[in-house]
Amino acid sequence: MQQTNRATATTRNGRAIVITRDFEAPRALVFEVWTTPAHVAAWWDPTGRPLAACEIDLRPGGAFRFVHASGAGHAFEGHYLEIAPPSRLVFTTRAPATSADAVGTLTFTERAGRTTLIMTIECQSRADRDALLAMRIDTGTMQTLENLDAYLRSLA
Repeated sequence: MQQTNRATATTRNGRAIVITRDFEAPRALVFEVWTTPAHVAAWWDPTGRPLAACEIDLRPGGAFRFVHASGAGHAFEGHYLEIAPPSRLVFTTRAPATSADAVGTLTFTERAGRTTLIMTIECQSRADRDALLAMRIDTGTMQTLENLDAYLRSLA
């Protein structure tokens, strides 16, 4: 798979993509910046531009919707399944390359003020996983996490 200076992406069990990234910030802050619309809008787009729209209804069954600044393509949207601040966030989303929902699980662990984020994208099938990889979800997500890191540093 792929690795940047701080993020790694691997596959697991034939259906999952796992991306891991460390941040020099406490997990409560990383969780907050991941779940608050004003924060997410500032760092989510891989191009580094603010989102055109960012809606988050942070509750089980609540929806989220992120629209890139260019407005081109689809919105990233889904529903929350589980919210356990500041350690875990589980949601569903549908990628344009597949017809089935994927389940995203984020775990935030902290050690000595440093947070490790593990993102697992569990697809319905190997074909769905491969479709996401073909559209470079790993590369785009790792760039988004680089944006998140820069944003967290700007808050310090």
